[in-house]
Amino acid sequence: MNVVIGVADCCVTCQSSDVLVTYALGSCIAVSIYDPVARVGGLLHFMLPEAPADAAQTGKNPYMFADSGIPMMFHEAYDKGAQKGRVRVRVAGGAQIMDEQGVFNIGKRNCLAMRKIFWKAGVMVQAEETGGKLPRTMRLEIASGRVFLRSPDGSAEREL
Repeated sequence: MNVVIGVADCCVTCQSSDVLVTYALGSCIAVSIYDPVARVGGLLHFMLPEAPADAAQTGKNPYMFADSGIPMMFHEAYDKGAQKGRVRVRVAGGAQIMDEQGVFNIGKRNCLAMRKIFWKAGVMVQAEETGGKLPRTMRLEIASGRVFLRSPDGSAEREL
C-alpha cells in the first residue's frame, strides 16, 4: 500500500506491504531509514534546518525541521525494533529551486544541518543525491528496503 509522506511529515512502519513515497523534493530533504533485520523503515520529508525556539517548546510541526524531525524518526524506528548499527540511511533533495541568486540557500542549509545531526549521532549515510536544480520523488519499499528516485520529467526510476 502506498503511503504518501507530505511536506513536514514522516512515517515509520514495519508493515512489509507499505511503500513510503514523497513527492516534489525541492529544497526540502527526504531521509529514508531501514533496518534489514527488524524490517523497520521510515521516510521523513523535512523543510527547514532548525526549529525556532517557540516551535520546539510547543512541539508544533516537529517533522518540518531537521533538528527535531530526524531524531524523532530514529526514535520511532528504535521503538519498533530497529537498531542504530544496522540502520541504512539514504537521503535526497536539497536542490536550489526558485532561488537562482542563492539568496536563501535553503537546500544547502538543509544539507548542512542534516550532515551535522548525523555526524554528532555517529550515523553514516549509505547513499545520497542532493543539490542541483531539479526536484525529485523518493520511494522506499519496506519489504525489500530498496529506495528509488525519480526526476520530474517522469523518466525511469533509478535505485539510490
